[in-house]
Amino acid sequence: MEIPNIYFPNLGLSFHLNSEAFSIFGVPVYWYGIILTSGIILGTFLACYIAKKEKLDPNIFMDFVLYDIVFALLGARLYYVIFNWSYYAEHPGQILNIRQGGLAIYGGVITSIIVAVVYTRIKKVQFLHFADIATYGLILGQAIGRYGNFFNKEAFGGYTDNLLAMAILKSDAKPPISADVLAHVKTFNEFGNAQYIQVHPTFFYESCWNIILLMFLLIYRKHRKAKGEIFCLYLIGYGIGRFWIEGLRTDQLLLWQSHIPVSQVVAIISIILGIIGMVYCRKINRIE
Repeated sequence: MEIPNIYFPNLGLSFHLNSEAFSIFGVPVYWYGIILTSGIILGTFLACYIAKKEKLDPNIFMDFVLYDIVFALLGARLYYVIFNWSYYAEHPGQILNIRQGGLAIYGGVITSIIVAVVYTRIKKVQFLHFADIATYGLILGQAIGRYGNFFNKEAFGGYTDNLLAMAILKSDAKPPISADVLAHVKTFNEFGNAQYIQVHPTFFYESCWNIILLMFLLIYRKHRKAKGEIFCLYLIGYGIGRFWIEGLRTDQLLLWQSHIPVSQVVAIISIILGIIGMVYCRKINRIE
């Protein structure tokens, strides 16, 4: 019997996952990239579908994705490198190596918002209306993309024995692994002497949170009172979820010279901006 490298002991589910899906002419293709690309494609389709219902040309969103994808990846990588500079200062050759992860969602989102502001000005499309529709695709893409972390055995939380506890073969887990996790290294009789760390599957928590948020915003769409509300509610809703989930993770990016997780700071700012944005949108952009 092949020893699984991921096991959910309280659910009785086991998996043996490789980060590499296949190779083309000897060049490995990783599940991380496949899942990330799938999230972008499906998210774009959803945004285009809603655009038709909103009587906007779907091609505006298709074109935006083509422009944005490079900037979003660069922004996601830049965010990760900046707040993990102690490592990359010593390993500059790894700065452009994104094949096995190292992309920060918040970096990609911030960059995409900047690109969207410029793009909508050029296309003479109202930004807030555009942002509302694009938000649906963004959330779906985020929900799907998180499973890339699952295949990479990364972005997990501290020790837990709750129903969803995920055990990762210790030798396969990507560092850093916190002391509280190492204090609870486990072996399971059914898998011999293999050592596992047992952790919060934070990738799953975030994916589920995003799906719930997406469902809420799809329902709320018919009740919105102003353009821009969907985007602002995303800032609030995702910020709340990310603040909580980030607190569970063991691989937090920290503000320089501190122990403060930068994504929790960004999440708080996101919530505040979302609330301010809701008030602003209802004052100047009400739907009659």
